[in-house]
Amino acid sequence: MKKNRILTTAAGVGTVAALALTGCSAGGGESADGTVTLQMVESLTNPARTDLLRGLLDDFEADNPDIKVNLVSPPTEQADAKIQQMLQSGKGVDVLEVRDITVGPFANNGWLHDISGDLEKWDGWDALTDNAQSASVAADGKSYFVPYGFYGLSLFYRTDLVEEAGFDGPPHSWKDLLEQASAIQDPSNNIYGYAFRGGQNANSNVVAAIEAYTIDGLDVDDAFLMEDGSTIFAAPEAQEAVDDYFDLFKEASPPSAVSWGYPEMVAGFTNGTTAFLLQDPEVIATVQDSSLTEDQWDTAPLLVGPSGKAAQPLAVAGWGVAENSEHQDAAVKLVEFLSSAEPATEFAQANSLVPIISEAADDEFYSTGPWTSYVTMTEDPETYVNVQQPRGVSWWTEWIQKSDQDVQNVLLGNMSTTELLESWDTFWTEKYAAEKG
Repeated sequence: MKKNRILTTAAGVGTVAALALTGCSAGGGESADGTVTLQMVESLTNPARTDLLRGLLDDFEADNPDIKVNLVSPPTEQADAKIQQMLQSGKGVDVLEVRDITVGPFANNGWLHDISGDLEKWDGWDALTDNAQSASVAADGKSYFVPYGFYGLSLFYRTDLVEEAGFDGPPHSWKDLLEQASAIQDPSNNIYGYAFRGGQNANSNVVAAIEAYTIDGLDVDDAFLMEDGSTIFAAPEAQEAVDDYFDLFKEASPPSAVSWGYPEMVAGFTNGTTAFLLQDPEVIATVQDSSLTEDQWDTAPLLVGPSGKAAQPLAVAGWGVAENSEHQDAAVKLVEFLSSAEPATEFAQANSLVPIISEAADDEFYSTGPWTSYVTMTEDPETYVNVQQPRGVSWWTEWIQKSDQDVQNVLLGNMSTTELLESWDTFWTEKYAAEKG
């Protein structure tokens, strides 16, 4: 491992890089001297991330002189479609980035190699966190990828504003958040309580609140369902959850947040306008580069519901092997290398990811400052319950579009919270019924 490589922090999600798509026509192969060439394709591409990944591949090649790796880096908005085309063609890809929203269709089409047998013999398995081991195993018991890290929600908060409002520490529950954000709200001084998400992907934080309120009866393997098979949107606790959540908009958010998506939410927090922000760890680097000083902000664990627990729907992605790869042994070797302690920790730190390596929690990078909230959640799975959302279903894009529009309608007064829940319950009940045939 190269100890002197400079780590450039870069957000792993939502960054569009106009990189040239090179090497896609060149398939992996074996040269006359026995050297194997693998083709690896990434999905969540950005320049700094690609440079880091290329450096890790150079380390792998140095350790394995008989294996060369071509890295293909399509622009992010085209990447998953490009990977699908390559998998459909049955050539041109050996190792690929697999996401929680692509593993379902890719596996169902037989495009991903089951690496579970290889992982059983891999000496790096025991070094992985429980979450990483769990995410490596699909519902059918097979392993289609090894995670490289997780994106999990936590609460970013202004320590100075919380203290000035008379509170001893950050909110612990959703109700605490409403209380503190409302107390801090001071529009006359351009200070607002909460960076509300009313625009793109607004549904996600609504669902986070509902899952926290329904956690005691939640199906952790499908966090849109209760253990009795009904949807979370039909649970009695869901009504209290959405009412509390939308009260954050009415009582503790800037009016412009009706249309805020990711960029506006983050900007509202980093420019000092809002006191609280619910976001992924990639935002840590953005806040550190902002005008806020180190003593003005911190992070806290995900907000809990009335029972004192929260559902942590970790978004995940990782490295997998194509079923049609002609060099699966070499491809598996590369996946295992990238998932080993030093490369995996380096990749996670540079991309602001919750790490997959258990010992990474002891690293000063994670054990101090704003990362400590993620360590707290990882070490307390009874309170911060890891759940899986059905992001791999074929109708997920349809759901995002519908639910975001419904949130807008509530904010604009065109739909009640009760009507929203009824609509969401009907949508998912009908989709699940149709799937079962």
